[in-house]
Amino acid sequence: MMIRIEPVLDETSARYFLEIYNPADATEPFITTVPRYASPAAAEQDVLAILAAAASTAGTETH
Repeated sequence: MMIRIEPVLDETSARYFLEIYNPADATEPFITTVPRYASPAAAEQDVLAILAAAASTAGTETH
């Protein structure tokens, strides 16, 4: 599965939000975040950290 992540500037708040497209070639975002990031790089780093954390715990059981 491939997804596409695009940081977008919210002109009102001057903060960035993310549009996440699934599949990668979709014309409309699957989900968007709130505009809370100071830069496009910060937005991308945050989503990568979230995905990495989810991937590292995938398949593990919790009790």
